[in-house]
Amino acid sequence: MTTLHTTERGTGDRAVFVHGSGCWAAHETFGFAAQLALADDFHVVLPDRRGYGGSPDVERSDYAQDAADVAELLDGGAHLVGHSSGGVVAMLAAAREPGSVRSLTLIEPACFQVAADAPLVAAALERNRAAIGSVPPELSDEDLVRLNFESVGFAAPEPTPELVRATRTALDEHPAWEAEIPVERLAEAGFPKLVITGTWEDAPQAYREHGGEPILECARVTAERIGADLLRVDGASHWPHSQRPETVNAALRELWKAGVLRG
Repeated sequence: MTTLHTTERGTGDRAVFVHGSGCWAAHETFGFAAQLALADDFHVVLPDRRGYGGSPDVERSDYAQDAADVAELLDGGAHLVGHSSGGVVAMLAAAREPGSVRSLTLIEPACFQVAADAPLVAAALERNRAAIGSVPPELSDEDLVRLNFESVGFAAPEPTPELVRATRTALDEHPAWEAEIPVERLAEAGFPKLVITGTWEDAPQAYREHGGEPILECARVTAERIGADLLRVDGASHWPHSQRPETVNAALRELWKAGVLRG
């Protein structure tokens, strides 16, 4: 069994959330803290991926290992939600154990290989590959955190040990955008599927152009190819679940009820 640290609240149908890179599951700004409100009706499970939060250290974070960990946490039947690189993990876990998935929700998924034939996504992949290794290894903890946050238009918070660890884990991980996703297996699966994105209109221009537009196209193509509904959340960018939690939580409740009825 996995030794991941989990934050768990509530009773009822199980719902497992997979966080993205550079944060941890219950992080208030980038994680799923706002989804703990769903624990009034569901058993909410927020695991920290290896190298993040309260989970054990790892030499190099790996989406395949994360997917195996998450598949165990499905515990025979759960709704599954993944954000960004955590969306890739969720897709791989769902393909691994489709019989244990009641529904699959992908929030701004970084599954670029699914849409690698789309020009916007192909260009983003080339930029990402060129950027690998470009961060100077001698950066101080403070400068590393500052660079990570300021690059996406956020003021840098205090570089706590937990945040520094998460940032360094993200920097060294196997890139989730290179993962090959078994699209056909997901398309054939009978559970309900939903892809959620922001609309990115309020994001800084450079971040919207280089980050937002490719991931919006990736989300659109992914929804089409796996047979998912697509929800665009006004006023949000890469973190609609924390920027507009009332909208996202309402959509999850609706989807999960549909999943129960189908099951």
